[in-house]
Amino acid sequence: MKRRDFITCFSLGYLASSLPEKVVASLPETTAISSTSGDWQTVGTIAELDKAGQLLNENLPVGAVLVIGTSKSKNLVAVNPICTHMGCTVEWLAEEKIFLCPCHASEFDPNGNVQMGPATKPLSNYETKIEGNLVIVKRSS
Repeated sequence: MKRRDFITCFSLGYLASSLPEKVVASLPETTAISSTSGDWQTVGTIAELDKAGQLLNENLPVGAVLVIGTSKSKNLVAVNPICTHMGCTVEWLAEEKIFLCPCHASEFDPNGNVQMGPATKPLSNYETKIEGNLVIVKRSS
C-alpha cells in the first residue's frame, strides 16, 4: 500500500467514526438524550403529556414507563405499566383513577399499589420531573 493510500484510508476511517458524535453534538439541547443526567431518562415532551394526560414509552433502558398527569400537575406519577401478575400492559383509567390490567382485571391505585388481584405485587415506581420541555424519569430507590 502506498503512503498516500494509507493516509486517505486512515482519514476516511477517522471521519466516519467521528461523524455520529458530531451529529449528536449539533442537535438542540431539548432533543438530545444527553440533556438528562445520571439515571434520568427522557419519556417524552410536555406537549405530548398535556395532550393525552399520559405518556407511555416502552423502549427505555430502565424499562417501560407510563407517566400520568399534566405539566401543570404538582405530582406527576410514573410507573412501570407491566402487570406484576402475568406481564400484560396496564391501562390508566382517568375517571376511575386506577391502572387496570386488561388480561385478568388486576387494579392498581394511582401510586401502583394493588387494590384488587390477582396481582399481589405493586407496579414499580419512577421519580419524575420536568426539565425544559421534557418529561424525565429515573427508577425510584
